[in-house]
Amino acid sequence: MIMQTTPSGAARREQLFAIRLSLVTGLLMLAGKWYAYGITGSAAILSDAAESVVHIAAVAFAAFSLWLSYRPADPSHPYGHDKISYFSAGTEGVLIILAAAFIIDEAVGKLTGGVVLENLDTGALLVLAASLINLVLGLSLVRRGKEHRSLILEANGRHVLTDSWTSFGVVAGLGLTLLTGWLLFDPIVAILVALNILWSGGKLVRQSVGGLMDEGDPALEKLVREVLDGETARRGLQYHQLRYRRSGTTAWVEYHLLFPSQTTLEEAHRAGTEIELALATGLGMPAQVMTHLEPADDHDRVHSGGLEH
Repeated sequence: MIMQTTPSGAARREQLFAIRLSLVTGLLMLAGKWYAYGITGSAAILSDAAESVVHIAAVAFAAFSLWLSYRPADPSHPYGHDKISYFSAGTEGVLIILAAAFIIDEAVGKLTGGVVLENLDTGALLVLAASLINLVLGLSLVRRGKEHRSLILEANGRHVLTDSWTSFGVVAGLGLTLLTGWLLFDPIVAILVALNILWSGGKLVRQSVGGLMDEGDPALEKLVREVLDGETARRGLQYHQLRYRRSGTTAWVEYHLLFPSQTTLEEAHRAGTEIELALATGLGMPAQVMTHLEPADDHDRVHSGGLEH
């Protein structure tokens, strides 16, 4: 038996709107930061602008991934397209790492070749405005991603937040440069910002690999077992061979349900379907639930002699 729940149309529209808003905002932020770099020549602002270029490329791929993840299963992809979420997060992580390498290279060049800065006050105000806008947007994306169990939205939100913290760091560095007059603060801050970006990108790549390898999720397992324990105990049944995995926004759950030998097929099917429905709706996310019905009394004899699960 298979029980399937899918995201509502409203949830899909909300996620698509959020990712498009992120793309439009990213383009506006990029324009402001490149202008700020043009009038200041600041390596720190350049690092912030470079991170925004990466963000726009990543969010464009994330928008495509979100659209593809909602396409139904087809003969060439019988399990659907949800796993594109992990490719999206991994791509975003790799692009962040490349941006960090570029920033470090530029900052080291400034340290060794000399620093020339101007209009720092105007540049700092522009970057501060961008950082505040990204802070609000990033928090909103992460919240919506968690609500809808969307790795694409959450990864994009964390990237936006990284962009925001980067901008705040840049503003702090520019402030120190203005206060002390020591121009080397600018490339030093750029390097520190790049190291933070590098850490963020590495975490996204790690999360992507974990998803593609069907890594266990203790929180999801706890929720699945709570529902199964309650539903089977209420009916005097048992279960075993529980397996689960996350595939993008969807949870896949499989288990074997054990019935007393006198249970009719109709009764077993009804109880199994009720438990599947309780599990599919209780997870709070789109789910595919598959149940294998077995007789408890005859179980060991049937599976002896090479008939393994």
